[in-house]
Order: sequence, then structure tokens, then C-alpha cells
Amino acid sequence: MLLDCGLAPRETERRLARLGLAASRVSAIVLTHEHADHGGHAFAFAALHALPVYLTYGTRAVLEEAGKTAGGAEARLIDGRASFALDGLEVQPFTVPHDAREPVQFVFSDGARRLGVLTDIGTSTAHVEAVLSGCDALVLECNHELDMLWAGTYPKWLKERIAGPFGHLDNGTSERLLGALERKRLSHVVAAHLSQQNNDPALARAALARALGCAEDWVGVASQDEGFGWRDLK
Repeated sequence: MLLDCGLAPRETERRLARLGLAASRVSAIVLTHEHADHGGHAFAFAALHALPVYLTYGTRAVLEEAGKTAGGAEARLIDGRASFALDGLEVQPFTVPHDAREPVQFVFSDGARRLGVLTDIGTSTAHVEAVLSGCDALVLECNHELDMLWAGTYPKWLKERIAGPFGHLDNGTSERLLGALERKRLSHVVAAHLSQQNNDPALARAALARALGCAEDWVGVASQDEGFGWRDLK
């Protein structure tokens, strides 16, 4: 399955091919929320390849209002607090504080291993930490370094939105969130959703390594251009 689809269909196909996948291998799209970099091209890609799109009612409503659901792709509504089955996996949505209509993030499990994904969240919550505890792998937002954000060129209102409780996680908050999790089974951690203007991969990697008590080069970092390669959960 494809988690979010913010890039145009041809670029999405190109990036799948770079990982050795044809678009025909994708059987569904699962959306976290409606923001353009996550849901902006989901229905266009889904219509092109006859895929269903799984999303919350609020996410669908905003995409419909913006005219982003045209093309005939099937929308399948999910409850942000209820797991569902998809292609042999259990998909567990969980609610998060973010400035979207009905945002969720996800844990995916085959019954033996759990992969947690957490991006686009303004602050951690006890619920988020409970859901992500016990994962085998985690993709975790490290959007910005606070000092870089406040010293940068963004307008004041945008800085306040990013750093606010419904914005994005800074490196320090991600470090504290990771430190609060039960991590005995955690064998992969990837820092993701890094701002190109307001963060540095080395800072994100160092923050998560401190939480884990590991070498910095053990922590993976997803770049905006290259993403990251396949990880094998054993």
C-alpha cells in the first residue's frame, strides 16, 4: 500500500520505480490528512491505477471541497480510532494534534512485527506514546530545529504555526517522545519530514540517537529528494 500521495502521479511512479516497484504493485492508498504534500494527488494517482483510497471523513470532506476527489477513484472511509484489515496487514489509525480536519497517523502490523509512522503532529500525547510503544520500526517526524526556525526567513505567523501545538515536531520534542516509548523491540528508526530550510539531518540524527543511547549513524534519515531505501523487519 502507499501511505500518502502528495506528488504528481508521474513523479510518484518514478519514485516507486527507483525502489524497484511498478505502480501496478500498489493495491491501495492510505491517507493521513488532506494537506497538499500528503493528499494532494492521491485521488489522481488512484484514478489512474484503479485504487481505493482509505481516509477519514474529515479528510475526504476537505479534499472534496478543494475538488481533489474527481476522477472516479473509490473513497473508503475509516474511523480514526478503529483498526482495519488491508492486504493481510492490520492497519491501526490513531488521532494526532495537527491543523487538519481529521488527521491520523498509523501503525501497520502483520501480527508479528509493527511499523509505526508519525509525521505532521504538533505535540506528543499519552495516546500517541501508548500506540507507538512496542513497535519494531518507527518513522518519526523531526521537522525542524527550533533555533533555526526562529532565526530563519519564514514570516512570523508561519513560524508560530510550525512550532505550535498543532504544527510539527522539532528535534528536541521528537527526542523526548522517542525516549518516552517502550523500545525493547525497536530495530529501525528513521527521522522523516525534515524541513530543508529549518533543520539539518545531522541535528535530527543526533537528537534521536541521544534518546536511543546509540551511535548517530545507526539512525536513518529520509531526505525529501531520495527518501530512504527498503528496511527488512525480521
